[in-house]
Amino acid sequence: MSRTTHIEARGASGSSRRVLFGDVKPYAVPDSLDDLRGPASGSIDLPHALLWAPGGGHVDLDEDGGVNLAYRVAIAEGTVADQVAILNRDRLVSVWSELLLPRRARELWEVRFPQLGGGKSA
Repeated sequence: MSRTTHIEARGASGSSRRVLFGDVKPYAVPDSLDDLRGPASGSIDLPHALLWAPGGGHVDLDEDGGVNLAYRVAIAEGTVADQVAILNRDRLVSVWSELLLPRRARELWEVRFPQLGGGKSA
């Protein structure tokens, strides 16, 4: 059973097509990678609005799993203000290809910042 949320849309002809939530969900993208001034290492506390996790959002950026989690939620759920505070430009460029991101979020970032290149989509 699929857990994908979808909406049935009917066109003027009466035909229906699926509109997936991931195809319409808004994603924030900063104007410039140079705006991303978050820490490159150490620990951060992610806001509860971004990461609803038992025990809080304390993340160690010196661990691969920590940076992947923090960067994924900042890109997929964060505002530009969240992204500027959490993401570090150089670190993002170095881990971009390893981040598992929603397809549309990845596309939006790569269109704005072609230097990011390809990577994994969820």
